[in-house]
Amino acid sequence: MTTDLTLEDVHFRRNWHPAAIVGHRCLARGLSDIAAMGGTPISAFLSLATPRGSDKWICSFLGGLIRLARMHRVELAGGDLAQSHSVISADIVVLGLAPTRRALLRSGARPGDGIFVTGALGGAAATLLTLQKRKRIRIDGNDPHFYPSPRVAVGRVLLEKRIATSAIDVSDGLSTDLSHLCEESGVGAKLDASAIPISGTAHKIGNSLDLALHGGEDYELLFTASKRTRVPRIIAGVPITRIGEITRVSQKDRSAPMILMQEGRRRVLRAEGWEHFR
Repeated sequence: MTTDLTLEDVHFRRNWHPAAIVGHRCLARGLSDIAAMGGTPISAFLSLATPRGSDKWICSFLGGLIRLARMHRVELAGGDLAQSHSVISADIVVLGLAPTRRALLRSGARPGDGIFVTGALGGAAATLLTLQKRKRIRIDGNDPHFYPSPRVAVGRVLLEKRIATSAIDVSDGLSTDLSHLCEESGVGAKLDASAIPISGTAHKIGNSLDLALHGGEDYELLFTASKRTRVPRIIAGVPITRIGEITRVSQKDRSAPMILMQEGRRRVLRAEGWEHFR
């Protein structure tokens, strides 16, 4: 079971994001959490609060949400609707199934495991940066910012084939989500900067490595696998890239367990992705 909150002017802006896109993104966030556990999403519950006179917006929002739900055979099983004073808020609850005691967790990584990521990173952050610069942008159905694609099928294969030892989705940025995985598993990590798959959109606007490391909202899967496990290069049609290795954490390194290797240089990798109260 997972729940995710979508708030106007925090997760979206009405002048940037059409209502159908907000609906798609709202459900995608929950589906991605289920995917990261190797689960099969079953049903969703939506609580939505909007200002008076939002009927057309609500219908478009639900259209985008339900289209994605049908793609993943998820039933919108219930929820609540309320009037707010000004801003829109939507809370999505998604229920999923996984075999007993086999769901993928953040706590299973072990020293020596490889670190892998699906797809490419930085694309969603690059689009957001473009919007923040008040530049006009064409809405593309393949843009991970507007239409993130939850990796449900990949997560299911990782679980069924016993490929992954741990997993998390990249929602808050690679650096931050990897730090969550390391903390839960009690390990460190060493990443190879040159191996990180960077979105073409991120390459176009510069600072592409920073966008890939800290940008967030790509909703790709970050997972670990034993060095004895053969990890396919493509799973469910999605490219898989090895970007590093899980390491042991000594008492001395506990404050900085993540390392980034770049052009032969070693530096501490800080968790600099999205955190609401930082």
